[in-house]
Amino acid sequence: MDRSAMRKQQQRRLFGAPRLEPALLTVTAGALAAGGIGRLAGAPGLADLCWALGTVAAVGPALSWVLADLRRGHAGVDVIAVLALGGTLLVHEYLAGALIALMLATGRTLEAAAQQRASRDLRALLERAPRTARLLTDDGVSTVPSAQVAVGDLLAVGPGEVVPVDGRVAGAQAVLDESALTGEPLTVRRVQGEAVRSGVVNAGGAFELRATATEQDSTYAGIVRLARQAGAESAPVVRLADRYAAWFLPLSLAVAGLAWLLSGSAVRAVAVLVVATPCPLLLAAPVAVVSGLSRASRLGVVIRDGGALEHLGRARTLLLDKTGTLTAGRPRVLDVVAAPRWQPAQVLRLAASLDQYSPHVLAEAVVDAARERGLRLSVPENVSEEPGRGATGTVAGRRMTIGRRAGAAELPTWARTVDNRAVLDGAAVAWLCVDGSPVGAVLLHDPLRPDAPRTLRRLRAAGIERLVMLTGDRAEPAREVGAVLGLDEVRAGLAPADKVAAVRAEHEGAVTVMVGDGVNDAPALAAADIGVAMGARGSTASSEAADIVLTTDRVDRLADAVAIAVRARRIAVQSALGGMVLSLVAMVAAAFGLLQPAVGALLQEGIDVAVILNALRVLRDDRRGRPQLTPSAEALIHRFAAEHDDLQDVLDAVRDAADRLSDGAGPQSLASVGEVHRLLTERLLPHEYAEEHQLYPALAPALGGPEATVTMSRAHAEIARLARRIATHLALARQGGSLSPEQLDDLRACLYGLHTVLRLHFTQEEESYFSLAP
Repeated sequence: MDRSAMRKQQQRRLFGAPRLEPALLTVTAGALAAGGIGRLAGAPGLADLCWALGTVAAVGPALSWVLADLRRGHAGVDVIAVLALGGTLLVHEYLAGALIALMLATGRTLEAAAQQRASRDLRALLERAPRTARLLTDDGVSTVPSAQVAVGDLLAVGPGEVVPVDGRVAGAQAVLDESALTGEPLTVRRVQGEAVRSGVVNAGGAFELRATATEQDSTYAGIVRLARQAGAESAPVVRLADRYAAWFLPLSLAVAGLAWLLSGSAVRAVAVLVVATPCPLLLAAPVAVVSGLSRASRLGVVIRDGGALEHLGRARTLLLDKTGTLTAGRPRVLDVVAAPRWQPAQVLRLAASLDQYSPHVLAEAVVDAARERGLRLSVPENVSEEPGRGATGTVAGRRMTIGRRAGAAELPTWARTVDNRAVLDGAAVAWLCVDGSPVGAVLLHDPLRPDAPRTLRRLRAAGIERLVMLTGDRAEPAREVGAVLGLDEVRAGLAPADKVAAVRAEHEGAVTVMVGDGVNDAPALAAADIGVAMGARGSTASSEAADIVLTTDRVDRLADAVAIAVRARRIAVQSALGGMVLSLVAMVAAAFGLLQPAVGALLQEGIDVAVILNALRVLRDDRRGRPQLTPSAEALIHRFAAEHDDLQDVLDAVRDAADRLSDGAGPQSLASVGEVHRLLTERLLPHEYAEEHQLYPALAPALGGPEATVTMSRAHAEIARLARRIATHLALARQGGSLSPEQLDDLRACLYGLHTVLRLHFTQEEESYFSLAP
């Protein structure tokens, strides 16, 4: 069998073979119309024959659906439809029978159409899967099946093509559309050496890709495997409909029998069965659940099946890994500390210059920080690296090392302060030594995801009652993260087996969700009722063990998934129960002779359409938990987020000036304070002014009005006040030639206070505002 035939067979398995329902709808509609024409033409016998044939045509499929339910071990609610069809034939209510047949066919066809519409995003995964790749060899370019691509092959990806396998950019940069995986519409740029996932689209010029995985081991193939398993057939909420049928079926039969017994009219019994035909119960739950799967897939959330979606909608306990889930999973520069007569920017530039050829994850973070701040890196010479110790080389003619501190010699005061800060902040330290002497240090840590606090607030709003962090990390940084996020419990220092035990302990009496990204999280994901994997950068093992995979590197998609699951389950139950209540009312009316079978059939048809349309509401975008930003507001967020990165050197300079004042108010210390004042006046204060008058007004409509940004505006006022106070101290020092001890203490307090306020203010803006935009 060729690849095309296999692909079509896979699609048939996922989305079903051609259905009987459209043909049945055509036959029953034709029979009803022909009978109507016959009645209008004065041929009642011909009319009854047409309607009877339409009824008989529906009996066979209805029986097959009942038998299919029985084979699955339960008496489906289609039993009532079969009884109603048979009853109309027995009492010669052929018009009612034809209407029931049309109702049954219409309901089933609507269900098929709803599933087709709801599954279009999942189907698109298969349809756009790359089939071939262009392989670059010494002999030129050749087109080969993507399954033949091996790790290390060099590929060419043309404009508009789908990347066939995971790899890294080789040569020119790539401009990519990652919306199929992430749900984000903006293009991204990947420079040489950066990773590219299969399934994304080349939105720019042609580029070369060095394969790092085969087709089957690549990101997109894993998502397609999940899509093949997606469906609502085994959803617990559908079984809930069957549980409703356990009492609805005997109740319907009892009412029909009682109506016949008390009135002596079989027609009334048939009328009761006609309006009791439970299409709302059959259709509402599957349509809502499959719609929820489709809605989630558009946001980059792949859910294995409807059962996982329904379970997620009932979850009350959420367990989360720390590294890579609540935190970024990659180290970032926390602070740069410089020795006397050195500047933090100078230390960072030299450290990054030496580290730029190192593959170490801490070295990458140092280089990234230097480039974000616009520092020009030098080309090092004679570079060597000792694993676990760091790199050594020559920069600008001086011998330098970056990494762990060697020896146990007595440290200067500033260096001992760095060690203390590293312990307090849970940070790693990369020491820069020039000619054997330490001149500075770079502190690195794994930062909290900016979108994590908002995500957890949304999860609580969606019904999650207990949030617990399970991590193998040390207790101190874990407790700090837990305190910032307001978690109910933090368990640190856990091995994979400990995480599994914790998941099982939380499982008692509640639906438990576990979220993680690493290989060590896979057992815990499998042990939980619902496992959620951060699949964008997480391990394959965690994705394979999970029930839900977030294909974009945003933890807020977890809150989206929970909100969709809760809404889908609520609408499914609402639709099923609403349809049943309407049917019960109609049954009572039919039992008292107020509804004839034909009229009841028309009424039941209207009920079916209403509940199916209600279930399809799940497909609509419900963004009540996410503020709606205008394009101009998103652009401003990106602008000011970039400015935050650029202003990190200003924050470093403020702290460095405060540290220098600890050694006294000498000329060098006052000069550093003067430099801080210049940076504040020329760069920081204009940034804060622009935020106050451009960003905050643009965000106000989405956040509910200007009152939402009042706290941040108060921080702007405090920053401006401290800047003015620093300027006043400098003016007094110029007038008197020096600072008094009291002035020195106040100036130092102003600088430390300003540094603290700025760090807190930047963090609040990044969490509350900048995390709103992609």
